[in-house]
Amino acid sequence: MQRREWLLFDQARRLRGKQDVHTSKYLERQMNTILIITSNSADASVLKNVLSNAADGPYLIEWLADLSTALVRLGSGGIDAILVDLSLPDSSGVATFDKLFAAAPQVPILTLCDDKDELLAIEAVQHGAQGYLSKGHFAHSLVPQALRNIIQRKAVEEELFKEKSRAQIALNSITDAVICTDLSGDLNYLNKAAELLTGWQSDEVLGCAVDKVFSISNGKTGVPDPQSVEFVLQQRESVALNENTILVRQDGSHTAIEGSIAPIKDRMEKIRGVVVVFHDVSLAQAMAEKMIHLAQYDFLTDLPNRLLLNDRLNQAIILSNRNATQLAILFLDLDNFKHINDSWGHAVGDEILQSVSQRLSACVRNSDTVSRRGGDEFVILLSEIKDRGDPELIANKIIAAMAPPHAAGKGELQITTSIGISVYPADGEDGDALMRNADAAMYEAKKQGRNNYQFFS
Repeated sequence: MQRREWLLFDQARRLRGKQDVHTSKYLERQMNTILIITSNSADASVLKNVLSNAADGPYLIEWLADLSTALVRLGSGGIDAILVDLSLPDSSGVATFDKLFAAAPQVPILTLCDDKDELLAIEAVQHGAQGYLSKGHFAHSLVPQALRNIIQRKAVEEELFKEKSRAQIALNSITDAVICTDLSGDLNYLNKAAELLTGWQSDEVLGCAVDKVFSISNGKTGVPDPQSVEFVLQQRESVALNENTILVRQDGSHTAIEGSIAPIKDRMEKIRGVVVVFHDVSLAQAMAEKMIHLAQYDFLTDLPNRLLLNDRLNQAIILSNRNATQLAILFLDLDNFKHINDSWGHAVGDEILQSVSQRLSACVRNSDTVSRRGGDEFVILLSEIKDRGDPELIANKIIAAMAPPHAAGKGELQITTSIGISVYPADGEDGDALMRNADAAMYEAKKQGRNNYQFFS
């Protein structure tokens, strides 16, 4: 018996032992249909006899004498394995196998050959045949076992292929990017989301080092972080990507990502590579930053709102105490602004508020804070002033800046403001007191005829 046959017989013996749980459902005895294709009736008779009476059966045998008829039969399905002589009346050589394989690639095929045709049989194996049987040994009792082995092995392969296909479909359906590497850190898989997010195509980078595709850095420091995959390979522990992780895409652009890196282990708990799962968080971060901004800034003028002003005022008081300096609060209320809203409409009123906010911002230092308190009220925080002369200087600048007409609607409008000033620590020991006293001083400015400023004390 030839070496190839004994290999098949040895596989049959081993399969009759303890089976893996995963494959056991494919090893149950069932009726299998075997298609024998040979013009040699004696060979066909021997094979039909040994398979029909095999203890490893049962087998249902169909015999055809030429390739063309066999191809028609395969079109109807229901064949579990093929035994074919490569010398048929209407076809010969490895082309016979190729035509069968093209017609039924999912059906395992064994070739039948004489000793002198063994090289041809080996060539067929290279083309996809499962093996070959030498004439003269067809009656051996291990032939049915070898055939059963091949059928079961093919069934397992088909099921594994289906599972792999399902996994592939699932991985390509999710929005998370998935990258896998081998033990050397070389890429062996990218799903569609990973291709879109990184900008690389699988056929461009499979086999390349992972950091070619998964190049990450810290978004705040800009320091590259090439050690994450290497760390998992060495430590065999899952890790989450650091906060503020930035992915450098193929085109050099940066994308904020979140994700994790985990080891891939086999059933013996031996690490075989790593899997990186990550997703784009740029939109989420931008939305979070926008929400934070909206919570702290006025939507119309984009000036700090009351919440942010109070925080900065408290911080300025702490700094003033530490440095033994003063600070001032300027409380502004636009004069007769209600008349503009009533006469020209709120859209024009909004344009006036935006114009006022720009002029106020131009009157102070970058370290100072101009805030819209609400309606037509504005508050300015002057941090670290030397004396009363500093807020007085700013108040005069504001009154002068407000004097030119403001473009609004299709024309120009005049607007003035009344300003109340309180100074820390003389006019209050905390922010609430300073605001309350500056407001009182502003009302005094209103009483004094508007378009002026008044100190609380």
